[in-house]
Amino acid sequence: MTLPNKKPFIGILVVCGLFIGAGLTFGAASALHMTNTLGFCTSCHEMADNNFEEYKNTIHARNRTGVKAICSDCHVPHEFPDILIRKVTAVSDIYNHALGTVDTKEKFNAHRLEMAKNVWRRMKETDSRECRNCHDVTAMQTDMQGKVAQKNHQKLFEGTATCIDCHYGIAHKEPPGGLEPQDVMEEMKQTANQDRTQQATR
Repeated sequence: MTLPNKKPFIGILVVCGLFIGAGLTFGAASALHMTNTLGFCTSCHEMADNNFEEYKNTIHARNRTGVKAICSDCHVPHEFPDILIRKVTAVSDIYNHALGTVDTKEKFNAHRLEMAKNVWRRMKETDSRECRNCHDVTAMQTDMQGKVAQKNHQKLFEGTATCIDCHYGIAHKEPPGGLEPQDVMEEMKQTANQDRTQQATR
């Protein structure tokens, strides 16, 4: 009695696996691309009526060279796996949309500082990674900058500051209260110190 040849069956499984893998990869890449478009980002009225209205007349939207930065350029990492992590954490945006957390201008402005803090915190922690995807510090001609800009950009070279420390109101209105990204990081340090103190006394 001869056993059936299993090679064709295994070959079919391998080919099917490759097609399924390619389909899933293409689908995931398409979904990532679609959710990074300006149309998708402004498809809910919270973003269209607030963030987009503030952004559309800024230097990132309209300028003499026509080089444009959209929402995802500044708020979504460009590399794996960071982009996937950001997409997963963005589920909270969908949750808050369903709750109507910022569905009016009054609610949006009431939460503006909280939302700004979240963005500032991310940008401080990543050394303004998304800014640096377009702005190459090493390509700056500092001699063409004003004295204040030269002084502040020197801090970038020294590693004592990052882009968001100064450029935090460039695309959206600044939140009320006069807080800056440095203040947020100071709050985080104080909270971390308090947590360590509490743990040490337990």
